[in-house]
Amino acid sequence: MIFKKFGNKYIIRIDKGEEIVTCLKKICTDNKILLGSVSGIGAVGRAQIGLFETSSKQYHSTELVGAFEITSLNGNISTMNGEVYLHLHINLSDAAYHTYGGHFQSAVVSGTCEVIIDAIEGECERIFNEDVGLNIIRA
Repeated sequence: MIFKKFGNKYIIRIDKGEEIVTCLKKICTDNKILLGSVSGIGAVGRAQIGLFETSSKQYHSTELVGAFEITSLNGNISTMNGEVYLHLHINLSDAAYHTYGGHFQSAVVSGTCEVIIDAIEGECERIFNEDVGLNIIRA
């Protein structure tokens, strides 16, 4: 993984074999990015995505293995309990152009992954909301 900083923007290249969420969390932690937005594209060979079922307040996860293009990776950066918290969603496309999307948990790069972080000065903490069953941004 390498990156360059331009003002409040970080241009990141995540290399083959690296896990995307781990790399993004490391960049945020090392550079004290506590608030911001994330967008990216790339290719992965294995990904873990999920869906939060609001009626049962449960996450359902699935692992996808094969050749996938990241057609959209986006989300935000905040904090929870003093640590970086990434809330990411992803859209993946396979060789037959079928798409899969959901809450992004992890993925290993198969080619390259290019991500832009737009850092915002400040901090926004998350708290667990019992009613919703999710970690939500504290207003």
